[in-house]
Amino acid sequence: MQSPNVSSTSGAVPAPLSPEAPAVGRLPDLLDDAVVAAWAASGAPLVELLRTAWVPGRLTGFRRGGRDAVLVTHPRHVHQVLGVGGDRFVKRAHRARPLVGNGVISAAGEEWRSQRRLLQAPFTGRGIQRWEHHIAGAARAIADRWAERARTGEPADLAEDAQFFTVDTIWRSLTDHPLDPATYGDLAGVQDIVAALPDDVGGGAELPAPAAAALAALDERMHRAIADARARHTAGSAGAGLLFRLLDAAESDARYDDRLIRDELVTLLVAGYESSARTLTWVFVLLDRHPEVARRAAGDPSAIEGVLAETLRLYPTGWLLPRQAEDDAWLDDVRVPAGTDVLVCPYLTHRDPGVWPDPDAFVPDRFPPRTPPPPGAYLPFGIGPRACLGTRFAMREMEVLLGLLLPRFAIEAAAPAGEPVFGLNLRPDGPFLAHVRARG
Repeated sequence: MQSPNVSSTSGAVPAPLSPEAPAVGRLPDLLDDAVVAAWAASGAPLVELLRTAWVPGRLTGFRRGGRDAVLVTHPRHVHQVLGVGGDRFVKRAHRARPLVGNGVISAAGEEWRSQRRLLQAPFTGRGIQRWEHHIAGAARAIADRWAERARTGEPADLAEDAQFFTVDTIWRSLTDHPLDPATYGDLAGVQDIVAALPDDVGGGAELPAPAAAALAALDERMHRAIADARARHTAGSAGAGLLFRLLDAAESDARYDDRLIRDELVTLLVAGYESSARTLTWVFVLLDRHPEVARRAAGDPSAIEGVLAETLRLYPTGWLLPRQAEDDAWLDDVRVPAGTDVLVCPYLTHRDPGVWPDPDAFVPDRFPPRTPPPPGAYLPFGIGPRACLGTRFAMREMEVLLGLLLPRFAIEAAAPAGEPVFGLNLRPDGPFLAHVRARG
């Protein structure tokens, strides 16, 4: 049955586009223009328009600013776009480009392939073993902070603790230095820059003055780190941090000037702390709401994996993955004309009732699933060639921190968590204030 807010645009039957294309087909179903205009006038976030357009199992979308956008949520279509459609569905412009420049997440074509090859090895299962001592050191710092909070009884912002831990972990892994307060102040400004980035598919707006100032401070901090590492590198005392790998690359590849090294550092910083910090914050929020799950995870470290997996299902930080049809393409028997924006939405895919029973409920026991979900049904870190490079690193650092904290401490919210904010990432609005209690 068609949604009352969806109008069909399937009157024309396109000619076959290739020997593999269907002989007949239809166009995606788009929202009525009046519905889109009402949404725009309301000032509601983009996710509300996507919810309105969403019909599980169907390819729908909307027209805005003279451009068609197709919403992709069904696992089969997600797999066709991200898993096997990399040459047909491409990144038009990354929303984070004002922040990350030409780093690996925004690069395209051969440049992207070359940059990813350079960074891939340190993030393999064996490669991340070199970062274990950095992860453990950052986790111990948070455990000490929580022990003091448990002693005093003062509430704390657990979102801030999660952020400090993940920034500390990635900074140690980049530079071989633990995080100091002044550096943290500059690096944490990334959250203000990210919050100011456009959440629309086109982007292009200039950063407001406070975000621009935060970006300038971040750039200065990064160039100081590069200069320090280069001095150590020249003196023959280079460490194992990722920054030194980039300096090694610069010796044989002229593309790795200070600007590209800066872009890769910021990319690794953003990818290395934003997603993990937001996911850990959601974990704390959900465990406060479900103390029985927290008690189980405290006594059974193997349960932590299910807690993390289910949290990432409900709140994938990369909640929207925009692509564009490079040429006329097909998703099943639906024609997607060249130039169409294609919006893959993991947030809605993870709530497809045809795949996930009781999809809005927090049920860690659904992981690991008895039967693997179909390809494209679960993608908190993306899928296909452009899946997140640091997935294993992120999972490992979160597992280590929770494995250290949950057996020792219980949390109790001092104020409700804020509503979800759907910006460049998916996070709770504002701080998450909670009391930390020592167990036993």
